[in-house]
Amino acid sequence: MTTTATRTAAAGLVIALISAAAFGTSGAFVKPLLDAGWSPVAAVTVRAAGGGLVLLIPALVALRGRWRMLWLAWKQVVAYALIAVVGCQVFYFAALESLDVGTALLIEYSAPVLLVLFAWARSRVRPQTLTILGAIVSILGLALVVGPGGSQGFDLLGVAFASLAALCLAGYYLIIAAPGGDLPPVTLVSAGLLLSAVVLGALGTTGLVPFTFSSTDPVVLGASVPWWIPMAVVVLVATALAYLTGLLAAQRLGSRVASFVGLAEVLFAILLAWLLLGQVPTLLQAAGGALIVLGVVLVKLERGPVAAGDEPSLGLASPHHETPELDRVGLDPLPRPAAVPQADQPPAAASSSRPAIRIPSSDAIPSTSSASAGSTAAHPDR
Repeated sequence: MTTTATRTAAAGLVIALISAAAFGTSGAFVKPLLDAGWSPVAAVTVRAAGGGLVLLIPALVALRGRWRMLWLAWKQVVAYALIAVVGCQVFYFAALESLDVGTALLIEYSAPVLLVLFAWARSRVRPQTLTILGAIVSILGLALVVGPGGSQGFDLLGVAFASLAALCLAGYYLIIAAPGGDLPPVTLVSAGLLLSAVVLGALGTTGLVPFTFSSTDPVVLGASVPWWIPMAVVVLVATALAYLTGLLAAQRLGSRVASFVGLAEVLFAILLAWLLLGQVPTLLQAAGGALIVLGVVLVKLERGPVAAGDEPSLGLASPHHETPELDRVGLDPLPRPAAVPQADQPPAAASSSRPAIRIPSSDAIPSTSSASAGSTAAHPDR
């Protein structure tokens, strides 16, 4: 890996950790709102609308009136809104109504394993050893950190909601790792959040799902506070900052590595509870945190070339956008297949109307690239 690629990977890891820390604040501030009478759909609607509006001005500045880019990426915007925002958040908040936070997080954060299985089923190629080992180690670490079996007990409906949240979380990592053409990341996040708020608002007004707001003061850190204080933290930190940094990280690391680094959200949630609520982590939780870090390192150490289809994809890349095939784990370009001469095939006639296909040499392949389509590091000539 070259120096530039190493810096890109390091930057991606730092951004991914910032995203995990930001997402880790949501549970401590959303749970009091739910206890005060807010429905999950209402909480997610306000969260998405607020986050989208916070990022709207930067999104418009980045777009610079090039609305065609937004139209070309409409599939990714819609998928981001419905899966990454609506699905992840509504199902997770619904699970919190009948499960303790630890159990819900453990189930939802089985998403990295789902990504490994999805890549296996799609490519028919067994994941490499370090990837499988990293997945197992990380899940064992999560089991120790969150300690399932909380006071609320086991609820089948809650488990179903948490499982749906895991599926949506896996889809979230696939969507944000897909190239978005020239659409700026902040524009994708803002558009997706606002679209999800419109969808949820329309769904709530129909009466098909509970859509309840409450002016009751929620209890945060043992004191009653106005409802807008925890919601402001959720909008600014756990939504605007978390989703934007999550997108930037996944475009540098790929869906697989970004999803495993995202497991650190649980560690940050435990740390936040320790600092603000005085809940000191146990030795088992500390050991689980070490296993999570070890699992991420094992996946990151997988440096071999990724087989075709090994890095999962939903095929949401914008048209007219070409990027080198990347090893999403090592950020190194995949080797192109060499031309195989056909002894029994005569050379093409000079008058053939079909243009010859030229396979570029390895020197023509860029030594490093960011997965972000708009990255100037990936395209220094821009």
